[in-house]
Amino acid sequence: MTAKQPKKPTQDRRPPALIVAGPTASGKSALALDLAEALDGTVINADALQLYRDLRVLSARPDAADESRAPHRLYGVLEARQAASAGLWRGLALEQMAEARAQGRLPILCGGSGLYIKALVEGLAPVPTVPIAVREAAAGELTRLGNAAFHAALTEKDPEMGARLRASDPQRMLRAWSVLEATGRSLAAWQALPSGDPAPYRFMIVVLMPPREVLRTRCDERFEMMLAHGALEEVGALLARNLPANLPVMKAIGVRELGAYLGGALSLSDATTQAQAATRRYAKRQATWLRTQVGLEGEGRLLLTEQYSESHTQKIFTKIRESLLTE
Repeated sequence: MTAKQPKKPTQDRRPPALIVAGPTASGKSALALDLAEALDGTVINADALQLYRDLRVLSARPDAADESRAPHRLYGVLEARQAASAGLWRGLALEQMAEARAQGRLPILCGGSGLYIKALVEGLAPVPTVPIAVREAAAGELTRLGNAAFHAALTEKDPEMGARLRASDPQRMLRAWSVLEATGRSLAAWQALPSGDPAPYRFMIVVLMPPREVLRTRCDERFEMMLAHGALEEVGALLARNLPANLPVMKAIGVRELGAYLGGALSLSDATTQAQAATRRYAKRQATWLRTQVGLEGEGRLLLTEQYSESHTQKIFTKIRESLLTE
């Protein structure tokens, strides 16, 4: 009687997909583009603000020259009055990933919106749709109370979500308040339920996490570059539309600050300084989210702790080919 042979591990037949993630100004767009050229990929946006056509400059969307080097999808596809969400983006992203695969191309998702990446890879918790009237009532309450008092009221109604959220994050406070009002259950309880189906892909995530001082410098330099490339004109055109202040596009970094300059409330120097500080804070929050919610190391992860440059390409490409593209 022959001894049993050990079973070979089951081969993962799911199609491959690559995610390039990192905080703002980490170099992820440049890396994603280089990867798309080298690996016959399609770059699919995974950044909430780059979805909006009104924010080409302030969201640092790829320019026409970059877009001519490889296919880019989901950049500038939403009108300013539309409210982006992880669920909306996930559906659009899965469509574009399937299209890329049908064309024989590798889907390469690129962005710093950790919630979007987590929703794609793991699936979404089954949170019900909130009626428009409830959302509008919550927005009215936020306007009446202001951020700090609204946060205090939310904490009293829903201690768990109040503890999770900051008073400086009105969008998520509104979401938590609206879900509680509409369903009688905390958003935390809904999120604790099992997620829906994960995306049917074999993912590898490349995480760019440069040193903090390098990232701070890059954030400051990039906002100055935005000013040189039309950020003031972009904000002026946006404000001229008289859009509701609670829309995501109106909360983009630079809109409030440059709007204050255009309205005469701040000097351009002060507006720039405030926007740069807000950018640095945002990059820090992104890094924290990626570290705690997405993960930086382990199977299916490649962590780069330096600012991306062409000197890293061979190491990165070799690792991706070995880990993701070799069957």
